[in-house]
Amino acid sequence: MTGIAETHGNGVDLDEASRQLQQAAHDVRVAFDCIALNELDLAHTHAITARAAVDAAETVLRVALGEDESIAGR
Repeated sequence: MTGIAETHGNGVDLDEASRQLQQAAHDVRVAFDCIALNELDLAHTHAITARAAVDAAETVLRVALGEDESIAGR
């Protein structure tokens, strides 16, 4: 990421998809560590937030591709 928004032809900021996927990766690592520490409630919370970040990235990419239905809506 260069600090300048990388936009798709329809004006969608693709950097947002990248940020969401980075957040998801972080939450997955934290959930993994929480499981190792037997902190299952906290692991569950981070797994949910990781899923939400992945869904957000998927939505941004679908908009960039010109699709209007997300997988979650099926």
